[in-house]
Amino acid sequence: MRSTIESNPVSSRRALETAPYYLLFFLSGCPALLYQIVWQRALFTIYGVNIESVTVIVTVFMLGLGLGSLMGGWLSSAKRLPSLALFGLIETSIGVFGFFSLGLFHRVASFTSGSSTVMTGIATAFLLIVPTLLMGSTLPLLVAHFVRVNRNVGETVGSLYSVNTLGSAVACILAALLIMRLFGESGTVRLAACMNAFVGASTLLLQWFAPCNREPDLPLQSPDRDPAAPSFPFAVGLLLSALVGFISLAYEIVWYRLYAFASGDRAASFALLLGFYLAGIAYGSLVVRDVCRDKLRSDLSRALSALATLILWAGIAGFLVGPALANALRYVAYPVTFTFVWIGATLLGAAFPLLSHIAIRSLAQAGRSLSYIYLANIIGSASGSFLIGFILMDYWPIQTISLFLLGLSAITVIALLLTNNVSMTRSAIGGLATTLALFLFSGQLFSQFYEKMLFKSEFTVDQTFRHVTETRNGIIAVSQDGIVFGGGVYDGRFNTDLNHDTNGIFRAFALAAFHPHLSEVLMIGLSSGSWAQVIANHPDVQRLTIIEINPGYLRLIAKYPQVAGLLNNPKVAIHIDDGRRWLVRNPGRKFDAIVMNASFNWRAHNSNLLSTEFLQLVRAHLKPGGIHYYNTTMSAEVLLTGATVFPYSLRVWNFLAVSDRPIVVDKSRWASCLAQYRIDGRSVFDLADSTQRARLNEVVSLVDTLDSGDPAREKIMERGDSLRRRVLGKRIVTDDNMGTEWK
Repeated sequence: MRSTIESNPVSSRRALETAPYYLLFFLSGCPALLYQIVWQRALFTIYGVNIESVTVIVTVFMLGLGLGSLMGGWLSSAKRLPSLALFGLIETSIGVFGFFSLGLFHRVASFTSGSSTVMTGIATAFLLIVPTLLMGSTLPLLVAHFVRVNRNVGETVGSLYSVNTLGSAVACILAALLIMRLFGESGTVRLAACMNAFVGASTLLLQWFAPCNREPDLPLQSPDRDPAAPSFPFAVGLLLSALVGFISLAYEIVWYRLYAFASGDRAASFALLLGFYLAGIAYGSLVVRDVCRDKLRSDLSRALSALATLILWAGIAGFLVGPALANALRYVAYPVTFTFVWIGATLLGAAFPLLSHIAIRSLAQAGRSLSYIYLANIIGSASGSFLIGFILMDYWPIQTISLFLLGLSAITVIALLLTNNVSMTRSAIGGLATTLALFLFSGQLFSQFYEKMLFKSEFTVDQTFRHVTETRNGIIAVSQDGIVFGGGVYDGRFNTDLNHDTNGIFRAFALAAFHPHLSEVLMIGLSSGSWAQVIANHPDVQRLTIIEINPGYLRLIAKYPQVAGLLNNPKVAIHIDDGRRWLVRNPGRKFDAIVMNASFNWRAHNSNLLSTEFLQLVRAHLKPGGIHYYNTTMSAEVLLTGATVFPYSLRVWNFLAVSDRPIVVDKSRWASCLAQYRIDGRSVFDLADSTQRARLNEVVSLVDTLDSGDPAREKIMERGDSLRRRVLGKRIVTDDNMGTEWK
């Protein structure tokens, strides 16, 4: 049998000539996603990780890519501009911007951090418009060139979209497992800039030394259209592209919410999810490339039927990711479940190249036409992210949102088939029947949904949450015995009883032992409200300001009598905001104490509240002799950071008190304060009860461990000099290295 090279030498020669460019486009996808991860992370640090800032930053990023595609489409139609050379120049320009990007971000932040949401949007647009325009322009440019080579839009879009997306997927997975941990933000950006420079320089060198790769001319017999392309209204193609983008990004938002909960909101969770999502998109695009080249080259009815089937089963697969994840976690390791994301994304990824193949007919204007389809897809994606993540998640649970997206997929498919007189295949009929069954049995599929994800292999049917609150800021669950799980990890208990201390509440009362004049206190983070209830009822506290990012906690606090009085306490003011952003927005506010019962140090974005930069910000908000008192969750890095930034420190179990003045622990003052402490009018200790008197003495005896305790023990007090000697040599937490988040 004759080989492919022998039978089609021209095609084989072209394949060899174009292979280096496909490799370079693969490599260009790597820095693009590294930038996205780092830039979004850096901007969240500057402008806050509350949902408003997150939505603005993500939307601006995506719309910049969409507008960039328009620019790339316009450039691709300019005959005197060589597409491949432009691609090389653009990659080099992205690298130059990337190298200086973090410095630019921080300079702009010095003028705009703490601004309103509108100003945050304007500042973000200013920072991201140039690089995202450049990134978005590359796909239309390369499509315009290579569609002239193989004369098949679906094959070209599928190939290029696949290799570039695969590069992004590899970058995401490596970032999660290695790059972010080793290089931090600045090192990761420098690595990405070097990759851009390599891709740009290599492309320009190939153009210089390989003149045969200059812009190919269209065949004279078909100067204006692909003779094999099926005919389909372009406007309908734009609408379908927007719908596919909407469904894809909406499902990604849902999946991220679920995987974040299942992982305990680890930093690597998003990067891994995005990596497998993009890998599925890449594989789906690759499969469609071959289908467009062989089976669907000119058969419109068959192509539309294939597109409808893809959209329908993509909706089904996307819906099933949640139930599959919850049930699989009982039997397999967490990373294995990313297979479900890959399957759903494969079907979603196959739709875009196939849609481009159906809607684009002109070879000469392929790049420009693709830019419109890509922009429509981006607009749909941004709309899906906004509607689902910013609005509907405040009103609908995940189950309802999943049903909505499943129904939207089915309605889109039915409309597509009916308006184009395409007969339903067995796959489409089976998909619609499956959709109906999922609607009918969704209750069973989502039964004890969050319990399974949280307890995993230890789940039993009697583990039912008493309350589950879902907001756009996160998921909060409460067990039957009052344990709070925020974002999939332990987040305290509803308890203020020092006689039955089930949640380490003695640490909140301990503030009275080393601060003699507590008048005005700031608390960052509310959770169950137990800590806030204790501090608000401190005999000396006149005003307690609380910053909480998730309003869902307020709904739960109202249900528990131990803490419900907090919501009506005239001394308490609660603000829904990002803690760091609130401090930046209120530079004139100063406090006797800033208290922060932060979650585990390894959770996503937690280093924003533990870094040296944050501690310096806190320092500026403390009155003379003021104390910052916060949870280190026993991280040696976090302990050393606090004890290094501030000259004086004191450890109280896993909490650290830091100050610019010596911290003096007064046992007798603490005992006196506890004796008169009342919460909602009830005494903390009934001194007529001998058991409670003994308990009071037991609590204040913690002070005795300062001089007689073993520093390695957890439930003791430890002076700063002992602490520094014990953790010397550990890494200091900064915004750049992000502490333990990626370990």
